[in-house]
Amino acid sequence: MPVTCEWLWQKTSLAAILLAACCIPIIAECGDEAPYEWKLVTAKAEFAPRDGAGALVLRGRMYFLGGWNPGDKVHFPRICNNEVWSSIDGLNWRLDKPNTFLDSSFDANADWEGRHTAGYVVLQDKLWIVGGDVNQRHYHFDVWNSSDGKQWTLVNRDKPVPWGPRALHYTVAHQGKIWVIGGQTIPPFAQAEDRFYRDVWNSVDGVNWTQVPLTEPAWAQRGMIGGSAVFQDQIWILGGGTYDTVNRPMRLFYNDVWSSADGRVWKQHTEHAPWHPRQYHDVAVFDDRLWVLEGYHKDGGNRKDVWYSADGEHWTELAGTPWATRHASSIFVHDGSLWVVAGNNMTSDVWRLVRRKN
Repeated sequence: MPVTCEWLWQKTSLAAILLAACCIPIIAECGDEAPYEWKLVTAKAEFAPRDGAGALVLRGRMYFLGGWNPGDKVHFPRICNNEVWSSIDGLNWRLDKPNTFLDSSFDANADWEGRHTAGYVVLQDKLWIVGGDVNQRHYHFDVWNSSDGKQWTLVNRDKPVPWGPRALHYTVAHQGKIWVIGGQTIPPFAQAEDRFYRDVWNSVDGVNWTQVPLTEPAWAQRGMIGGSAVFQDQIWILGGGTYDTVNRPMRLFYNDVWSSADGRVWKQHTEHAPWHPRQYHDVAVFDDRLWVLEGYHKDGGNRKDVWYSADGEHWTELAGTPWATRHASSIFVHDGSLWVVAGNNMTSDVWRLVRRKN
């Protein structure tokens, strides 16, 4: 007979007391099965494999933006592309915008350059791309938006972003604003002073930006966090790290957890979460929980573990991840599910996490 929470509760009053005292925070984990299950939607979607693609949900559709695959010269002739795919069900994908980032004749004022691991948010019923990467040997100071994924507007055409050259920044939408947090320069790829940012900026329109001064204590310099975690009206920073440069050749990896309602005052929930330090991982909010998925660490390479928490302090691992190790996947929260799409495993697979039915 399987031992379940209900059986323990009914068996003895002592068991009930112990359950109430110890098991309530993890009551969903009692029993033989985890409360969630992964479903393979497709092992090969219509789009080419890639990592670092934007993942946004707008009006009931998942939008898959750009991405990186230097080994595929057909779909990524300049390392990254700027195509946009969308889907309602994760199985059937529609090409809303073909790749125009093909050669040196490309006009960066007419369309956004191909990129990956940029800032991606939904705000004011629009898709937004904020900044970019360094694969074209320069930094991106542009902000674009679109109401349909097909037609894009350069919103800050005459006013480059004021937060300096940076890549690998963490970007979220919170309280009606776009927030850009951390990041760094990467001089080996694009010329700039070697800088690791520990700052916060926000904007209501992508044109006019305000820097929010940090109050100590706060998190260490970092970036390399994919996805977005805004939970209980707080911005959450979950792990992350720094990319190696000439002046700092060793990458840094974190597994601490911080939150803030205003970007100014930060609370540390734990210095070391039970999940391994990582970067190029993805974060999300799903089923009233914070989620940390996959990522990279120099010891062991790409990862496939999945963790969740209702408070940022107590974490549970969702064991038995069926998909391949990866980093820089594209994470969607859509249609009552958490979706993992593609990533550095370099396949175009689509997975869906759902809560088990009782």
